[in-house]
Amino acid sequence: MSRRHSFYARPLLAAAAAVTVLAGTAAATPADGSPDLHTATTAATALDDTYYQDALGKTGAELKAALHTIISDQTKLSYSQVWDALKATDEDPANSSNVVLLYTGRSQSKNDNGGNSGQWNREHVWAKSHGDFGTATGPGTDVHHLRPEDVQVNSTRGNKDFDNGGSELGNAPGNCTDGDSFEPRDAVKGDVARMILYMAVRYEGNDSFADLEPNDQVSNGSAPKMGKLSVLKQWSQEDPPDTFEKRRNDVIFEQFQHNRNPFIDHPEWVGSIW
Repeated sequence: MSRRHSFYARPLLAAAAAVTVLAGTAAATPADGSPDLHTATTAATALDDTYYQDALGKTGAELKAALHTIISDQTKLSYSQVWDALKATDEDPANSSNVVLLYTGRSQSKNDNGGNSGQWNREHVWAKSHGDFGTATGPGTDVHHLRPEDVQVNSTRGNKDFDNGGSELGNAPGNCTDGDSFEPRDAVKGDVARMILYMAVRYEGNDSFADLEPNDQVSNGSAPKMGKLSVLKQWSQEDPPDTFEKRRNDVIFEQFQHNRNPFIDHPEWVGSIW
């Protein structure tokens, strides 16, 4: 862990954990029903005073560049290590033996992973063919955009860009697809958007991988582009970070990569950059 991370990781995660508990349990709510704003403010201040201190006050290209520098300080995983990481990052809060699949929302045994029908495997939300990075250590193994998903649904999504519309999937109600795009269920639309935008900031073409960027089209093919930006921005606004997504960000930071998705901590930065 770098000097920057070792300085603040434990105090920061203690504060972040307090916010997770606040959001997830009635016992953490004051008797009058109002949220403990002091606890939430403490966690946000811990992040801004340490992790994001070099990004504060910036907008546009300057903010993007500052965030790129911050989040590029990370521990990289192998593709085989991703299996174990996802079992922790996407653990079902109601059943610690299971993970929650991204598109279907199904809770499934952590050990029921592989390539067979009915099992879950590793979905690259930024499709690995968009930039041709495959499963190489780096963007191909970055768990900020890797999620557990049903094998067949993962295949249906394939490398399609994201957009509204299409026909609903019979094996994944709430998700739709057509010939050139995929629309996830409402509960994870914002999650998908923030994962795509994280990748666009993290991978800028200066580390032997392609410069990943969102654009406002579909059918991007093998180009290092992913759409549809206007729709992703809308999804991020309509589906703000929830307890599951925030906890996932914390687990990745604390246990695995030691970097964060800034658009989960600061959703307003989406509009500040794009």
